Amino acid sequence: MLKNIVALVTGGGSGLGLATVENFVKLGGSVVVCDLPSSNGSKVAQGFGDKVLFAPTDVVSEADVQTAVQLAKEKFGGLNVVVNCAGIAVAFKTYNFNKKLPHKLEDFSKVLTVNTIGTFNVIRLAAGLIGENQPNADGQRGVIVNTASVAAFDGQMGQAAYSASKGAIVGMTLPIARDLASQGIRICTIAPGLFETPLLESLPEKVRSFLAKQVPFPSRLGKPHEFALLVQHIVENPFLNGEVIRLDGALRMQP
Repeated sequence: MLKNIVALVTGGGSGLGLATVENFVKLGGSVVVCDLPSSNGSKVAQGFGDKVLFAPTDVVSEADVQTAVQLAKEKFGGLNVVVNCAGIAVAFKTYNFNKKLPHKLEDFSKVLTVNTIGTFNVIRLAAGLIGENQPNADGQRGVIVNTASVAAFDGQMGQAAYSASKGAIVGMTLPIARDLASQGIRICTIAPGLFETPLLESLPEKVRSFLAKQVPFPSRLGKPHEFALLVQHIVENPFLNGEVIRLDGALRMQP
């Protein structure tokens, strides 16, 4: 099923997005990698030859996303799958009583803008092209997969902005699934736990080992390829729709 698909992956220059791109190509698909101009997106695309194209993209820019979607249509003939992995985080308590400083409103707004509004921007602009596909025997025209986080459910101290942004992605999954159902477009959201991403890899080994031990089983950090495998299953399983799936080794974050 995935051999000839065309996918658009935001945040595809690193981490979970990169693993998703690699898996799609391995399965025979073509991919448009959307990431910031300063990312490794261009280098990633070059490594896959003509199977992967890079579209410099700020996910909150309507023009950037429209250009990326048009690239998929012009170069690969259409679009079957969208995977939203682009996101940012900030760590700051609602009020820091030691420094007598409130959480910066611009930081809170930026995280929601990129994570929530950026995700919705990509969905709304890509859905039209996906809806032009000929439906299969099941009536399906395409699939959208979003990335939330376990922080949407049990966010830690200092994660108010990040948790709010990911909680919003969880909250809009079902209504969007209902909005797009008439066109045979499915949508699901993955809520990852602690994964081996550039963000965590930048932490000291001692800290990463401590975090890994918080995961009940398997007691380690998740591997990006495991995220990509769940994306693959969502695309391949036609009855998965409107659902949020935790991928966390039974982790429940503590305060």
